[in-house]
Amino acid sequence: MKISPKRIFENIIEAILLISSTVTTLTVLLIIIFLFGEGLQLFNKTPLEEGFEVVVNKNNPVNQIGVQQLKNIFDANITNWKELGGKKDSIIVFRTDDITRYYSEAELGANLELVPQRIGELIAKTPGIICFISSKYFNNPAISTQGRKLPLKKITVGSFLSGKEWFPTAQPVAQLGVLPLILGTLWVSLGAILLALPLGLATAIYMAEIANDKVRRILKPIIELLAGIPSVVYGFFGLIVVVPLIQKVFGLPVGETALAGSIILAIMALPTIITISEDAIRTTPRAMKEASLALGANKWQTIHRVVIPYCISGISAAAILGIGRAIGETMAVLMVTGNAAVIPHTILEPVRTIPATIAAELGEAAQGGLHFKALFALGCILFLITMFINILVEIISSRRKHKAN
Repeated sequence: MKISPKRIFENIIEAILLISSTVTTLTVLLIIIFLFGEGLQLFNKTPLEEGFEVVVNKNNPVNQIGVQQLKNIFDANITNWKELGGKKDSIIVFRTDDITRYYSEAELGANLELVPQRIGELIAKTPGIICFISSKYFNNPAISTQGRKLPLKKITVGSFLSGKEWFPTAQPVAQLGVLPLILGTLWVSLGAILLALPLGLATAIYMAEIANDKVRRILKPIIELLAGIPSVVYGFFGLIVVVPLIQKVFGLPVGETALAGSIILAIMALPTIITISEDAIRTTPRAMKEASLALGANKWQTIHRVVIPYCISGISAAAILGIGRAIGETMAVLMVTGNAAVIPHTILEPVRTIPATIAAELGEAAQGGLHFKALFALGCILFLITMFINILVEIISSRRKHKAN
């Protein structure tokens, strides 16, 4: 059977489309696998700087301590082993550089070759000591026979999500608590949607139900232009205009706050909210609006009682997509929110978001290190939040289609 050239051409096109869709799907899957493969490596690891050990006297009864406890020890907030379940003995903090406080240069040797021996002597005669030293020193018999490694609690998903301090480069132990970053992201995004949704919905209603064709033809390109402006330009606008205004109006020491980020993100989310809401409003059947007007309702009553209830699922989808736009934004937020990784209590405080943290720190993180994996874990959290938002949009959109049918 002879196959026509037209059919051959169609088969080629179908094959190209199949290959394109397959490659795209596989690429997305590989990105997700890579993201979670790197991020999940963070857990069940000790948050201690690589190549170092925490060593105590071999007779010290304390078997394990937490990350926060170790930080409090080195910050002098915990000063006695009794607070950690040990004997009543003062905690003596020791770093390798402190060796010169205990021994002279002559006692340390010409090339410091006697440092491990001196550290071992110090551990032996100081029961309350806690040392932060290089692993190569601990492997020396002079130290390993007098001291032992103090195990630290490993990083878990719970501690990672509920931790309140983000200091991934802190010594001797990294503080990897992402709660301030999650709350900062949600705080800024919520403020943005509360600002953008009323304005965006009002604009959509005006364009769909009130404005004439001439006005609509002018507004539509302007709104679409807002969507095409680079985020760094919005960041400059916020830094020069919004931040000083907030500082002046509220009498703050600095204007780089969550409110500044919310205002900028609200402006950036407006095109999405307006476009989707207008499309949803336009799907309202003309017969429903005419029936409402025929029963004596005026134009505003028809919009309020007929149009908005009918297309509420589309408006909800617009709001959720607007939130998604705000959550994933990086550069503009990085420039105007102050980048303080602290739990926010008001919208007038500096915050730091997850995307801004990844953008600011990824270039400084050593590849394959603890900090590097922690940033990938942040990317996993951001991916899950965005996926949840997309699923929510799909659910709302399907309900909208079912209602239309």
